[in-house]
Amino acid sequence: MKKKHFKFSTTQIIMFTFLAAILLGSILLSLPISSANGRSVDYIDALFTATTSTCVTGLVTVPTFSTWSTFGHIVILFLIQIGGLGIITIMSGIMIALHKRIGIADRLLIQDAFNLNTLSGLVKFIKKVLIGTFVVEGCGALLYMTVFVPQFGIKGIWYSVFNSVSAFCNAGIDIISADSLCNYATNPIINFVTCLLIVISGIGYIVWWDLIRVFKDFGAKKFRCLKNLTLHSKIALCGTLILIFSGAILILIFEYNNPLTIKNYSLFDKIQVSFFQSITTRTAGFASVPQQNLTNASSIICLLLMFIGGSPVGTAGGIKTVTIVILLASAFAAIRNKDEVTLFNRNIPKSAISKAVSVTSMSFIIMFVSTVLLSVVTDASALDIVYETVSATATVGLTRNLTSYLDVWGKIIIIATMYLGRVGPISLAIAFNMKKEKKNIIKNPTEDISVG
Repeated sequence: MKKKHFKFSTTQIIMFTFLAAILLGSILLSLPISSANGRSVDYIDALFTATTSTCVTGLVTVPTFSTWSTFGHIVILFLIQIGGLGIITIMSGIMIALHKRIGIADRLLIQDAFNLNTLSGLVKFIKKVLIGTFVVEGCGALLYMTVFVPQFGIKGIWYSVFNSVSAFCNAGIDIISADSLCNYATNPIINFVTCLLIVISGIGYIVWWDLIRVFKDFGAKKFRCLKNLTLHSKIALCGTLILIFSGAILILIFEYNNPLTIKNYSLFDKIQVSFFQSITTRTAGFASVPQQNLTNASSIICLLLMFIGGSPVGTAGGIKTVTIVILLASAFAAIRNKDEVTLFNRNIPKSAISKAVSVTSMSFIIMFVSTVLLSVVTDASALDIVYETVSATATVGLTRNLTSYLDVWGKIIIIATMYLGRVGPISLAIAFNMKKEKKNIIKNPTEDISVG
């Protein structure tokens, strides 16, 4: 009788490699060398910091700039880079650099890590992702240096590199102050560079290559070349622009006369702060105004933006722009009694609609359960708790000043929420579905039910 050999699925491998990175990071951060004062930080705070860094979230229980030493900051930066790119991507890049063969098992891992639909051209894809990432992060660091070097001297170079990687990976962690980027709320360069890095990484790598392909024909076809974008790119770009501008306009309206945020700013500064808030809520996590000072209306808008997040195959979290657009298109198609869901004169596959429903449902369940559990262990206001759990689920990193006041149980709840939010709800469901169901020739009978 042959013994059955247990074999991890690709999704499970991705989950456990993330977990391994978190645990290794937590051990390193708990060492005295990682602490600014030379004494070991409590392990729960080291674990929380390792999780928020690897999951590129940005919620912190202790101030990043003052708690950790330079070694600790380096560990955090590596965890952010690993979390943004993914361990599978980095390991594949090392294998490519060493001229090692990428086998079918490795290709399946890459495919699952980036949620791609094909196995072809994956090695070339990884090369472009790594090169593109480091080029954009490098340019971001150089632009940051124009502000940080004159202000901090030689340390400004390190601050610029850290901030650029953190912004590109949508981590929202900085080592400048305890108030995130509130001291630079009206600095056009910091606002522009940070927003640009967030948006570029948030639209996803697939859109990058599609835009490059299309703009190569810019001279010959002029603006008509934009029509040649793939359906995915059109949805991601349109969804991103609509969310950024609508979010900024609504926040500007709701905060215009708020003395705790932007009332005393000039019109230009009000506009740039509003755009920054709209963009950073889509999983970046940097703050240029204290989130607890926002009006309730703005906070609700931010909750929606956080839950949606960025676009697929990028560094952003959330349920993704493409997901929400497909759900809305499907809803409108049902209202109009149409059999097909259509966007940009193209039909959306039924499988994409099912996946969109699954991702949204699982994300909502994680957020809801986390909210209930956190409500049990803390007496904070409902809005503060929901803001915290949505931020953790969508790996955003914004808080209404609640994270640093969490007790041990609260920290454990948020750690689990960040991990589940980063790994992905649909990946979690697939990973623990150990047995593959055989296709049944005989199908169960269908019966109508009432919905709505």
